[in-house]
Formats: sequence, structure tokens, C-alpha cells
Amino acid sequence: MKAEIEKAVEVVKNGGVILYPTDTIWGLGCDPTNDSAIEKLLTIKKRAANRSLILLVHNEALLQRYAKTIPDVCYDLIDFAVKPLTIVYPDGQHVSNYVLGQDKSVAIRITKDPFCVQLIQKLKAGLVSTSANISNQPYTNNLADIDEEIKNQVDYIVDLPLQDKSGHASQIIKIGTDGQVTIIRK
Repeated sequence: MKAEIEKAVEVVKNGGVILYPTDTIWGLGCDPTNDSAIEKLLTIKKRAANRSLILLVHNEALLQRYAKTIPDVCYDLIDFAVKPLTIVYPDGQHVSNYVLGQDKSVAIRITKDPFCVQLIQKLKAGLVSTSANISNQPYTNNLADIDEEIKNQVDYIVDLPLQDKSGHASQIIKIGTDGQVTIIRK
């Protein structure tokens, strides 16, 4: 795993896009502060630039770097989540505008996946995470089923298996500054 982490870090730090196993499904990732890397990712995915992206972090310290406002209820949601949970926080910061929602919110998931945790630790930064599929097409948890067009355009494909074979994307909830919870994806 160490060699895969080293290569992925090198690619991300140099503005590349990786295809990698996340804590949920296969994902496309890049530096959340690099506009040209994000533009490349959006082109690969054929996704409109006005849709926000998810950011993976590995701990609360990184969460606090990217989310300016963290309502108290979020810590309970993180602690008691039984499956991967992405929370949309009201005020994002220190990322490209491509990562932010139109209302300047930021979607962040604290991952527990060993590869993702070590990759983020080595990057010393969060990582964009979006499903490895053409926009509005089904996503997959099987690398062999990912569109060849995507595989041919990324800068690196991480050669590690997906740990969670259930093939479910994360739950997504949005938290208002008043603590109001809105379920976006179950």
C-alpha cells in the first residue's frame, strides 16, 4: 500500500487526477485547492461546474480547516454514524470555489478507510472525492466496470482493492447554521 500512497500523493500534488478506492465506491480525486485539477476532473466526469464536490478528510482537525462553521449536532452525527456519512456544512473555506456549493457550503466526509486515511495524512490536506462515473450514469464498486474513457483520462489508477464491497455511496445530509438537518441522500 505504501508505494500506491506515494504515487497517488505525487500525482495529486502535481495537479493530477487519481482513480482510487474510497471508503464507499471507486472515486475520482484531486487537490481541492487546484482549479485546473478540478476542471480536469469535471471534464473527465462530464459534470457541470456548478455542482459542488465532496471533500474527504481523516480527522476533526482537517474538518475544522475546511468548514468555518460546525454546528454542535454534527459531532454527534459523526460519532454515531453507522455507515459513511457526508455532511454539508454551512460555510466552506480554504478550497476552490468548484468544491463549494452555490451557497458557499462544503460537503465533507471523515473517512476511516485505511488507504484514504494514509493518503490524506501524507497529503496533509483533504482530497476531492466524487464517484468514478460519467455524470448522471450509474456508479460502480467494481474497477473493471468503470468506463474506459475515464480510465484513459485520469493521471493514475490506484492499484488497490475497494475494501467495502457493498457498493453504496455515502449518506448525505445538510446542516443549517441553526442546526436544522436536511437529508439529501439516504
